[in-house]
Formats: sequence, structure tokens, C-alpha cells
Amino acid sequence: MDLGLKGRKALVTGGTRGIGLAIARTLAEEGADVALCARDGALALSMAEDLARLGVSTLGRGVDVSDAAALKGFVEEAARTLGGLDIVVANVSALAVGSDEESWRQGFETDILGTVRLVDAAMPSLEKSDCGSIVTIASVSGREIDFAAGPYGAFKAALIHYTQGLAYRLAPRNIRANTVSPGNTYFPGGVWTQIEAGNPELFAASLALNPTGRMATPQEIANAAVFLASPVASFVTGTNLVVDGALTRGVQF
Repeated sequence: MDLGLKGRKALVTGGTRGIGLAIARTLAEEGADVALCARDGALALSMAEDLARLGVSTLGRGVDVSDAAALKGFVEEAARTLGGLDIVVANVSALAVGSDEESWRQGFETDILGTVRLVDAAMPSLEKSDCGSIVTIASVSGREIDFAAGPYGAFKAALIHYTQGLAYRLAPRNIRANTVSPGNTYFPGGVWTQIEAGNPELFAASLALNPTGRMATPQEIANAAVFLASPVASFVTGTNLVVDGALTRGVQF
């Protein structure tokens, strides 16, 4: 299926590893020009250069999405460099699972305000697009209580609510907004490899909860995100797409 992404302009936060990198790479493979950012500027530049080998225009910058001015500057630079923006993917998370006040602050500044500021900065470009699309990456922890209950789960739930509100408000402007809620996703250097090494009991218990007997790959999450971002999903908005291999038990009506 042709997703209609050739020549489209996309921006992905946290695009140098795991799910974010898989999304950025899949967009580029589909022919979209891609701007990506991460805290590590050298790595972001390197990943952008790698994606450019696919024959698309790219931009990589070091950005802390909790820094409002830096994020706004990156979005504006991306729009200038790529010639507009059709798609924004809010992927960055503070992964704050602690119960202390600092974890709550980090989660709010990164997961919530980082997303709100991204959308606000991109809105002038999205309004000029004929297929404006916003995709936020939440988590199954936003749907049910698990070991990440606390700031991580609470802010992922808020992100789903925020995105569905965007969908309703922006529909008259032909801008769609959807969320992807991944289940546990395993990749080298990711949080689950760290848990596997540092807390094997938690890793084994979490793995046993999934009836597939495994965790997701970043590419499996990226496939869902890129579909929702694409013009092929033109009448899909306000959806929270759970990609978890039947991990969660709640029914979405």
C-alpha cells in the first residue's frame, strides 16, 4: 500500500533510538523528508545524515524538549529547511517512574509541556498543509495501573486526553490528531534491556503477562504511528491505537 508520504514533511522528537528512530526511518523509507531531534546533538546529526542516504531531505538537532525556546526554534528551523511541515510526532518521554516531586516535574515538563509546545510551534505550518497530522506516543500505562503508575502513567493518560481534545478542535481545520499506546517494547539500550539486566524478576514477570510471549519491536510500533500519520488514514482522528500484543485486558469501545 502506498501511504502517500512521498514528498511530505515530518518532524519527530526523540528520533535517534528505539521507537522514535524507527518512526523517523520508516517515514524516510516512505519518501518523507524528516527532521529529528534528541538531547544528543551529535547523534541526531548522525542519524539525520544516515536517513538522507534514502534520498530524502533531513535535519538533525540537539534539543531538550522541556526547553521551550529551543523546541520552538527547532520546529521553526525544520519548517524552513524542509519547506513546511505536514506531520509532527511527539515521541519524547522523561520515563519518570519515581514517586518523588522531581519525577513529577520532569514528566510534566517533558511529556506534557514538551508535547503542547511542539504542537503550538508547529501549528502555523500544519494549518498550511493539506494533510496535517499529529501523532503522540503514549503508553498502555496510560490505560491501566502497572508498575509505572505515578508520573509516567498519569502523564501518558493525560497525553491521550490532550490528543483526543486536539482531534475534536482541529478537525474543522483538516488537521488530524491520534495517539499510539505501545506495550512493552524491547530494543538494545532501551529501558527493558536495562530492567532485564538490573531487575530480572520484574522483566520475567512483565514478559509473562503478554500472551504472545514476547515484547514489541520498535518497528511494530513505528508501523502503527506512520500509518496514522499518513494521508491513507485521512478519516482516522481522535483514536488511541493500542499496540501491545494483547497485553492489556481493558476493552476499548
